Amino acid sequence: MHPALSVIVFTTASGAGYGLLVWYGLLSAFSATSGDRLVALIVLPLALALVTVGLLSSTFHLGRPERAWRAFSQWRTSWLSREGICSFVTYGPAGLLLLAWIVSPAPGVLAVVLGLITAVASLVTIYCTAMIYASLKTIHQWCNAYVVPNYLALGLYSGALLLATILHLTGHGSQGVDSVVLVAGLAALVAKLGYWRFIATTRHPSSPESATGLGNIGKVRLFEAPHTEENYLMREMGFTIARKHADKLRRLSLLALFAAPLVLVLIAILTSGGAAAFALVVAVALAAAGVLVERWLFFAEARHVVTLFYGARAA
Repeated sequence: MHPALSVIVFTTASGAGYGLLVWYGLLSAFSATSGDRLVALIVLPLALALVTVGLLSSTFHLGRPERAWRAFSQWRTSWLSREGICSFVTYGPAGLLLLAWIVSPAPGVLAVVLGLITAVASLVTIYCTAMIYASLKTIHQWCNAYVVPNYLALGLYSGALLLATILHLTGHGSQGVDSVVLVAGLAALVAKLGYWRFIATTRHPSSPESATGLGNIGKVRLFEAPHTEENYLMREMGFTIARKHADKLRRLSLLALFAAPLVLVLIAILTSGGAAAFALVVAVALAAAGVLVERWLFFAEARHVVTLFYGARAA
């Protein structure tokens, strides 16, 4: 599939924003670590800004962005519509939680209730985003059991890393939160490696033989291209990336998204003060670059079954 920049920004920014809302919502409900007004007034606006940037970016991939509002009407059958509805619903408790901290230095039980609702709504939204792709049966690299766990794991990992960094920068660093980042990062790494192994060893059940219905005769091959010029399907659905380039980008993603940030988180756990904060800031920068590469690969390595009609042997 053609890796559109708008969709890459959407999935990375909104994933990090909702992940940050999940962890801060849980902290707000169950931990005294969140009980500082400065932390709330940094975390919540940042998370909402990331979510907003992601949602706005997603509209640029539409042929008619001004009609994006119509997607909300198809919630019975469309995961895209459900994701849009959930994303807007999440603004409610998250915005009220922010307002509560603006009005009061200690919202108390209100912070607990709103924090829990925000966390649950954010998790549901990430799930709906993942299902937009996991529900597409024509793309084997997306319609599998690894996509939803990957989206959830990466969102929670990036959100935890952001939260840990903000806590250290504001003088509220916690080894407990840093440890959560390590666990979330390792879980995301395992999920990503499992996904890559799956798409490397399996193929879509459709083939040129099944697609044409001529499998009973023998092997089917393309005799002549159906078009003399590139068309929309070939440009959007038939995008391919060389295996050697994909391998290089995977290694780069593993280094920038997982290896280096997790080492830096360990350094933050073993140190304190400015050194820990600096290590986490660098970790965030590297992870941001790494997740962009990972997300680009997620789209670039996907193959639509329509490519079977254009000479592909497998999808």
